[in-house]
Amino acid sequence: MLFNSFHFLVFFLLITVAYYILPHKFRWILLLAGSYYFYMCWRAELIVLIVFVTFINYLFSLRIQKVGKERGRNYLIACMVINFGLLFVFKYLNFFTDSITAVVNSLGIAYTRPEFDIILPMGISFYTFQAAAYTIDVYRGRIKAVRHYGKFSLFISFFPQLVAGPIERSENLLPQFYKRMRFSLPRTVYGLKIMLWGFFKKIVIADRAAVAVNTVYNSCEYYSGLYFVLATVIFAMQIYCDFSGYSDIAKGCAKILGFDLMENFERPFLAGNIKDHWRRWHVSLSSWFMDYVYIPLGGNRQGALKKYRNLLITFMVSGLWHGAAWTYVIWGTIHGIGVVFYNIMADKMYHLRRLLRTDKIKIIGGIYNFIAVIVTFAFVCFTFIFFRSNTMSDCIFILKHILWDFRIWATPQYLFNVFTGMGLGLFEWAVLLGAIIYLMGSEIFVGGNIHDRFRKKSALSNAVFYGIAATFVLLAGVYYNAGEFIYFQF
Repeated sequence: MLFNSFHFLVFFLLITVAYYILPHKFRWILLLAGSYYFYMCWRAELIVLIVFVTFINYLFSLRIQKVGKERGRNYLIACMVINFGLLFVFKYLNFFTDSITAVVNSLGIAYTRPEFDIILPMGISFYTFQAAAYTIDVYRGRIKAVRHYGKFSLFISFFPQLVAGPIERSENLLPQFYKRMRFSLPRTVYGLKIMLWGFFKKIVIADRAAVAVNTVYNSCEYYSGLYFVLATVIFAMQIYCDFSGYSDIAKGCAKILGFDLMENFERPFLAGNIKDHWRRWHVSLSSWFMDYVYIPLGGNRQGALKKYRNLLITFMVSGLWHGAAWTYVIWGTIHGIGVVFYNIMADKMYHLRRLLRTDKIKIIGGIYNFIAVIVTFAFVCFTFIFFRSNTMSDCIFILKHILWDFRIWATPQYLFNVFTGMGLGLFEWAVLLGAIIYLMGSEIFVGGNIHDRFRKKSALSNAVFYGIAATFVLLAGVYYNAGEFIYFQF
């Protein structure tokens, strides 16, 4: 079931009405049943995986708590082997066997890998990571194991964030299932505003941008030059609006039901360096890798070289999390190299800013910050070539041809050919670019959490701001062939 579907709107309305009618002690049953139904609308039989992961982590966490940390270590290892073993089989087995086959064949040994017809369960990386983090936290003594199996099941499968996050921490979400929630009109209106903003991002920007991006990247051998540059920049906006749009809709749904989900995006394209970008982009995943990969590797406690090694490993694993392909691994590695480079250069950049007196002379500081944001965004867009390319050979082709015929980029006929040759008409481009300007202008000039800021503004300001977004959604939303959210595949 997609958020951007009539089916979901009816489903959510019925869940909300029933939720506030039911007594508190029965509400978890409604939400759990609704969450399982939500997932089963995609592929019913794969609900077995969620139920199994839930049961295993519930059972092992209780056992770990009972026997203590020293004896519980073996139970933790067994639980993680099951969690990530399932993830490996369903997501990475074909990638692993393909890689082995390629290496063996390159040595001149004829080998044909066995065929595994495996379906990638939607959202498996998200609910596996959420369950694993919970059990690890129980082992570390950060939280107590939950004894209420139903509410623990709801924590793993809560439908707003089940298939694409945010990856919630147990200490934030689990206690909320025990609170008595009462209907609140202001909270409902606030939640609807967040949902509207998410729909604006998804069906006005992301789904329209997908047409142009897919046209170029799915047939890259027919394109070159500015086509690739424009498609890559538009893809950056597509994936941001697609994923943050999902997070907004999830957060708005949860808010209407009385739950607070964590903020998953904090204006990432306004970051002034790559380290700051990762503080703002997919915050729940970045913090997960920080707590459960980077710090266990040693973090920054063992000197600079090991710190950089740990950063590289963490980003490589993060790349692999995003997809079972070498293009994702390379994407993650490049980001890791970028963060390491920034860490090495941070002191030098600090002294440069002191020398330029950017903190004293506002105009120089503004120019410096603007250039830093543009450079960071350009770097992120460059890495997205690896992320979006369908194959490694496509990626190499794009890198070779991205500056092709540079001398004709500014000619009117070439620009016209580019904008009319990517699957969108000029009016569609006008809507897309207008919506992007509205989005980025809002992030720049409103600042911070947009919805919290507008809570403090006048009713007229709210009506104008959300009215424009609603107009975009109703008049310019892409309702035909509504696309799935990109991160469903992860």
